[in-house]
Amino acid sequence: MNFFKYIKAVGTGPKSNRDLTKEEIKEAIEAILEKRCESEQAAAFLMLLRVKLESEEELKGCLETFDKYIKRENIPESIELGYSYDGKTKQPYIFPLYGEILKDFFKKYKDLKPFEIVISGDKLQPAKNGITVKEVAKTVSLENNIHFFNRKKYFKELSKLTSLRRKLYMRTIFNTVEKLLNPANSKYAITSAFHRPYVEKYNKLFGKNYENLLIVKGSEGSCEVFNNFKYWIKDKEEIIEKSVNLKELGIEYNNEYENISLEENINIINNPSEELIKIVKLNVAILLFSAKRVSSIEEAYKMLN
Repeated sequence: MNFFKYIKAVGTGPKSNRDLTKEEIKEAIEAILEKRCESEQAAAFLMLLRVKLESEEELKGCLETFDKYIKRENIPESIELGYSYDGKTKQPYIFPLYGEILKDFFKKYKDLKPFEIVISGDKLQPAKNGITVKEVAKTVSLENNIHFFNRKKYFKELSKLTSLRRKLYMRTIFNTVEKLLNPANSKYAITSAFHRPYVEKYNKLFGKNYENLLIVKGSEGSCEVFNNFKYWIKDKEEIIEKSVNLKELGIEYNNEYENISLEENINIINNPSEELIKIVKLNVAILLFSAKRVSSIEEAYKMLN
């Protein structure tokens, strides 16, 4: 195929670069996923597209193309946790501790409908060298209300591009679009953003796929929080920004790690401190709010305690 036309469109220079149409980006992404272009061409295109900055139509077209390949299951009464695939280095993954706390909550509040947790993982992607969701999920025993989806199985075409992406060692359009692939047809989702423009971008890109989407300013680009944070929720057509102060909830967690290892992470999960349990309950409270079981994060945290 003539893949060069897509490289030329995004890489001619500032005066001549242009956004691809939705059909063009779909054709380009299909060619990359199906390896109908040379790996050097795919790398050049992904790099130049990133430098140009992806348009909303390009992001939507990429996600729609992904939908053709993803093999989904059906767990609608669930919340998808949209982690980044580049790992964590400063804080542990704590999602394995959510399951039991969530079960206990629904045993106590029987009038509220339970929901499941969905997470997705793969090998490490650029542009960090942290431990991954997949490593943790494959090492610990997860409660039966936490479902891990291995992307190598449900979206093998993207998983097989890991080597190419690691050689590039930079973020690409895939880093943005892969955060919420919805492998279980979940009704609810939570992911993270650092800057307000990405909050709006994620709502336009992912919002229509869920009954409710919550975006937090989480730790290291993940949807887990360990200190004071902002979050955004869409109310009708308006994006509302709110914040949570941990001291007001009686939480004084201040741990931070340097290049945390998988072994350290597992040890923390198996032997959580009292303050970490408070952090875990706060994150579960965020899930309860995201899944519309409570009216606020603060209310959910009080109920959990």
